[in-house]
Amino acid sequence: MPTRVQHAEPTPVRSKRQSIPSQPPSSAPAAAGPGTDWYIVFLRVNLAIRYMLLVWGLILLFDLDVPNPREILEKLAEVVLWWVTLSFLSDSGPVSGVSDPVWRAIALQHRMRSSQNNVTSIIAFARPAFQHSRPATTSSAAADASSLVTRIKNLLYGTSLSLFAVLTYLYITDTRASVHQWLVVPALRYVYPDAEDAHHAGTKALRALYSFGIHPRERNSKVTDSKDADLSVTVFGQKLQNPIGTSAGIDKLAEIPDALMALGPAIVEVGGATPLPQEGNPKPRVFRIPSQNALINRYGLNGLGADDMARRLRERVRLFAYSRGYGVGEDAEQLVLNGGAGVNPGSLTDGKLLLVQVAKNKDTKDEDIEAVKRDYVYCVERLAPYADVLVVNVSSPNTPGLRTLQRVEPLTKILDGVVTAAKSTKRKNAPKVMVKVSPDEDADDQIEGIVEAIWRSGVDGVIVGNTTKRRHGFVPNDIKLSAKERKILDEQGGLSGPHMFERTLGLVKRYRKLLDEGPPPPTNNQTEDSDDQTSSKIAEKVESVKNTITQTVSPTREQKVIFATGGITNGKQALEILNAGASVAQIYTALIYGGVGTVSRIKKEMREEILGSRK
Repeated sequence: MPTRVQHAEPTPVRSKRQSIPSQPPSSAPAAAGPGTDWYIVFLRVNLAIRYMLLVWGLILLFDLDVPNPREILEKLAEVVLWWVTLSFLSDSGPVSGVSDPVWRAIALQHRMRSSQNNVTSIIAFARPAFQHSRPATTSSAAADASSLVTRIKNLLYGTSLSLFAVLTYLYITDTRASVHQWLVVPALRYVYPDAEDAHHAGTKALRALYSFGIHPRERNSKVTDSKDADLSVTVFGQKLQNPIGTSAGIDKLAEIPDALMALGPAIVEVGGATPLPQEGNPKPRVFRIPSQNALINRYGLNGLGADDMARRLRERVRLFAYSRGYGVGEDAEQLVLNGGAGVNPGSLTDGKLLLVQVAKNKDTKDEDIEAVKRDYVYCVERLAPYADVLVVNVSSPNTPGLRTLQRVEPLTKILDGVVTAAKSTKRKNAPKVMVKVSPDEDADDQIEGIVEAIWRSGVDGVIVGNTTKRRHGFVPNDIKLSAKERKILDEQGGLSGPHMFERTLGLVKRYRKLLDEGPPPPTNNQTEDSDDQTSSKIAEKVESVKNTITQTVSPTREQKVIFATGGITNGKQALEILNAGASVAQIYTALIYGGVGTVSRIKKEMREEILGSRK
């Protein structure tokens, strides 16, 4: 059988155009082909970081007000450091280690591809194929040097990212940052049209941020030493860092007392707490009047009850004891409450006080004074161990009949029961007791009756002011409200805002004058027990005077402490309130509209006023 001869297939002759590969060789640099888009992304990120670092430097220098020259120098040093970092980054690409000329070539090629279609691709593919045929000339020493440069650039790039994150953290968590007032507050109002929903969202946010340690705070270790030294006051024998406080209602359930203290006030008031949980009034029950920075609320003392608040505060104390190494359980708790940790048992902070407000349940009949007193005493027995000061609320405008308890006889009985229960607190030092009164009870006989009840019961002070039920004259005649705000102004509830200031200021002066006059003389309609109690207190007062150096009576020697709340929005007003006889100026509505930096701003304005008056 003949053998078949196998002929090889002829190899086709390729043209010069076909000799160029249709795809780039695998060894060709990726930067030379269409796959360089990710390099462009890195380049843009690099440039963005440079600009962001520059912006943060300027923001921290100019937005975070730093009156101390040393702080200014520190900020300038930080800005210089950022510029040095920028200078390194300006000569380097991202982590790939590619030099700046190559980055420019890549960017140019990217633009060329946008304007040229197939021709650009052919040229781009041909260049690496041609270059691939060249012999390698790079030495191992050059490769090592390139690797070192790459690592240095990686370090600088990572450092810049870390620095940016740190700067962002420092800015966002500083109460002086204007973003809190001009961005966060409007955003909350936009996202939550209902004011109560916005309040709850803000409370949850602060609680979450505090739990992770990224909450807003009055930053700088010099706050209590140099910045607040000129604002320190003595209240109940304790030196407080400053005379600014937050009113009850901001933290109704005692969820965020520590987060509020971090904002800079020396006084934080939580509550009010009632014996049993109650839902309060139907929603909607909070309304904004934005043009006047005012609020109307008719919450109705909604809350989860005194037992729930006591549980929260007890857990807070035990967590503090554990963090200090005292252990857990009742023994550790009692050690902290007795002052063994060197801090106030309520605030758990030196130079600050925690006020806990108590009230009666809505269903408790006002005519049954004994039942009303039992409500208050129940709250005191649960909450007194965890409070520096107890506040008796008899002035809420949203609980029917509550303000009728401000008459002499019922108020004296209620306050006497609270004082007795507070003194029985199982703690080394019993909490102080204050009563919160209404701004609407402003007739002479009403104020005199409240002052008489204060002296007869033995409470330690009074909080002058609350929201008002009055509308006449609240908004000056020359201010025109929109139809919507006019309608809101007619809503039932307690009204608060800047226009309350003059009324609060006048009430503080009147209460200061009457309290400085001492206990009123006993009247004929007082019971024999009341006479004995008053005489005993007068005798104690006379005895204490004998044991002290004789001095003239002046407004600075306060027999009873006054806190003021209502319409205080700036540092000048706070100083006026203090000069009128109050020891502490509390804020509520100003904080709602001004954001978490309000306390810092008010204290800054107070210092400016003090320094200005000395010139």
